[in-house]
Amino acid sequence: MTGLAVALALLAALLLAVGSVAQRRAASGVPDDEAGGLGLLRRLVRSPTWWAGTVGDGGGFVVQAAALGVGSLLLVQPLLVTTLLFALPLEAATGGRRVTARDAGWALVLAAALALFLVVGEPTAGEDRAPFAAWTPTGGVLVLVLVGCLVLAARRRGRVRAAALAVATGIAYGVLAALTKSVVDLLADGIVPLLLGWETWVLVAAAVGGTYLQQAAFQAGDLAITLPAITVGEPLVAALLGLTVLGERVRADGAKWVLIGLLVATAVLATVVLARSSATAPGEDAVTAEPWKP
Repeated sequence: MTGLAVALALLAALLLAVGSVAQRRAASGVPDDEAGGLGLLRRLVRSPTWWAGTVGDGGGFVVQAAALGVGSLLLVQPLLVTTLLFALPLEAATGGRRVTARDAGWALVLAAALALFLVVGEPTAGEDRAPFAAWTPTGGVLVLVLVGCLVLAARRRGRVRAAALAVATGIAYGVLAALTKSVVDLLADGIVPLLLGWETWVLVAAAVGGTYLQQAAFQAGDLAITLPAITVGEPLVAALLGLTVLGERVRADGAKWVLIGLLVATAVLATVVLARSSATAPGEDAVTAEPWKP
């Protein structure tokens, strides 16, 4: 099942890359005076590019759900950061930019770090579902952070707003990924258990809310901040929920934990670098992208 989960996760990453490239182009073209609420949605639903991205995202989610049905969050979610490896050449082909030697080097670093993590860590599956009480400690902390991000985004503009919305998006999508395992398990029992399960409705809320927050984050500007935060935030939140709620484990002891820590840090660094490069405008050197300032 591990091989199938890996293959499905990589296919999901490809589809999500198509969706991300298309939706970012559509959202970034919305004027600032239409950024809020229904104004943003009205512009997006009239955009064929946004709909193409939505189809890619939808297909990616379905395949991701299939991967989570046969694999653990600790296996599937880290592999989804390979979305960046697919997005960079797609943007090169459609946006008039090129994949630099620096990008290619970091892409290899990311791929190697992920591969070694899977080999060394040997992530194991836990439970597909957990009682509501098991979600309360970690879920409560995530809700508090999410609310804090939304309050900050409402009070600030520019890069701070974009970063806050991006973090909120990562939380929503991480919760969505974790709940997907539960909903797939409910679906196997039939439609009635699916409709009666609380996980189904929280998943719907996370999907709708996450989609809106993502579009708002992309439109708010500074993709060099929003894309890394979303790309890194989702698997980290999902992995946290896998470990603390669903009982998934990493097979490691002693020095292996040090190696796993280094691999995770390397993967996060490579993801941030590639995401910033992906967010750089065509023709602009990613190295000179302006740093974040509060």
